[in-house]
Formats: sequence, C-alpha cells, structure tokens
Amino acid sequence: MLTINYPNTNLVSIIIPAKNEGISVYNTLKSLYQSKTNICYEVIVVDDHSNDGCCDFIHADEQTTLIQTNGLGAAIARNIGARNAKGDILIFCDAHLFFQDFWIDRLIEPINKQICDAINPGISDVYNRKQIGYGYKWNEMLEAKWNTDLTELSPVPLLAGGCLAVTKIAFEQVGGFDHGFKTWGHEDEELSLKLWLFGYSCYVEPDVIIMHVFREDEPPFPLSWEDIDYNFLRMVYLHFNEQRVLKCLNFIKHTDSKKIRESVLSGDVLQQKKRYKQIRKYDDDWYMEKFQIPI
Repeated sequence: MLTINYPNTNLVSIIIPAKNEGISVYNTLKSLYQSKTNICYEVIVVDDHSNDGCCDFIHADEQTTLIQTNGLGAAIARNIGARNAKGDILIFCDAHLFFQDFWIDRLIEPINKQICDAINPGISDVYNRKQIGYGYKWNEMLEAKWNTDLTELSPVPLLAGGCLAVTKIAFEQVGGFDHGFKTWGHEDEELSLKLWLFGYSCYVEPDVIIMHVFREDEPPFPLSWEDIDYNFLRMVYLHFNEQRVLKCLNFIKHTDSKKIRESVLSGDVLQQKKRYKQIRKYDDDWYMEKFQIPI
C-alpha cells in the first residue's frame, strides 16, 4: 500500500450515474437527504441520456449538480462525475439505493484512519435484507461472486460499484474507471484490480449496510453480450500476462472471442498496458496469489 497521508475529509462527493431509472432516482435522493450525517457532502447526478425523464425533477443548487451526458456508458459517466467533484473522497452510488443514518460517516472512517484507500459497505437486497454481499471475489472462471460471510473490516479482491467510496487521490492516480469501456460491465472489477496493482487497498466495512434494488427484468437501457465481453477482455489485456490472457479467451461463451479480441486489440489497450506496467507496484501473479484465485 502506498504511504499517503489523507487529511480527514471536509467534503465528500456522492456521484450517481443514471439512465432510465424511473422513480428510483427520486427515491434514492430522498433516502440520501433524509439520512443523518455529520459529514458535509455534495451530490452529482450524471444523467447518461435517459429518455424516461427520471432526472427531470432535479434542480441544481449548492449541494446538487446535474450533468447531462450523451449515452457514454457507466464507466465514463462515473468519470465525468468525478471530474466535476470537489470532495476529497468520492462515493459512487447506483441510482436505486436506500441508506441508513450515518452511513457516510461510518463508511469513510477506515479511509480517514488510513486503513484503506477504497471501501464498500455491505450491500443488501431491499426485498430480502438478510441477503447481503460484502464485495466480490473471482472464481476460477473469473466470474465475480459475492462475499457473504465477512464479519469485520477486511480486505477484499473486488469492490462492487453499487456503493463504492475511494479517495480522490487514489482514483485519479489509477486513471479512474477505464476510459475504453462500453455501456456497462466489469468496470468495478477493473477499478478494484487496478487499485491493488498500483499499491492501494480495497476493504469492506460489514457494519455499514445499504439497501440495493436488484432488478429481475432486463436493464433499462440497451445492453449486449458483445459490450460485456469486450469490457472483460479489455480488462484482461490491460492487466494480465500473456499466458493468463490465453486462458481468459476460453471464458468467453456468449460471443465470438476472436472477433472480440480483434476489436479490443484495434484500440489503445496495448499502449495502455505498457504504461501501466511501468508504474504499477504489483503484477497479476501477485494479485492472484494474494487472493488465492486459481487461474
């Protein structure tokens, strides 16, 4: 972990990307504003080209900023929110959450105590509150699975993007969410991996619980397996060695892996990989061994 002295934050920036979220944006902001806190915070809502009017009720004021983007996808929308943030700590939140009193105060406490650089609360299903996930872990197929048994503040390999706090310093040092990702998928996994490889640390505070509305139907925006697999393979090429990349090609089942590979390699991924290798502190072998991921 890098040695950085973080001052106790004077301002937290809560960044909420939204796309066709219906009443959920209103419910999330209502819950946020009604929850008690001793922390000063601003709210940045990034409306990524919704066509259902879900953010039309928002009126900018000293605490709330509304940014309109043109369908750039989850990763870029979050990055734009971060670029406009004034806080020392960024908290990325989905637009379908409900909050406890003092959740902000308790969530960022380990960051202010310099225990970690990024952190998740426990994330529960609003319809089944005993079902709680505490960050993710990868299985042997690099499928992200919820941790379900944490009882104390602990390091985790992957943080869930539904409610993720990170210092602005660490976020900017790793380049934020990947700028080359499409629509949705794997952006929180790539950021978590990158934070660890750059020498930062990701933890979960299970004593803080937020409630998440998990959808049972299709997402409210167009989403394809091509985009999800593209993001997965871009992450793999950015951070993994050649032998591990070849293994990961076999994990793509819903699309033509050769075409996805060609598309990924036609971009800047290899140049970005080279830059990362020059400045990161650890490699993917270190990460897989640390978290006992069998690949």
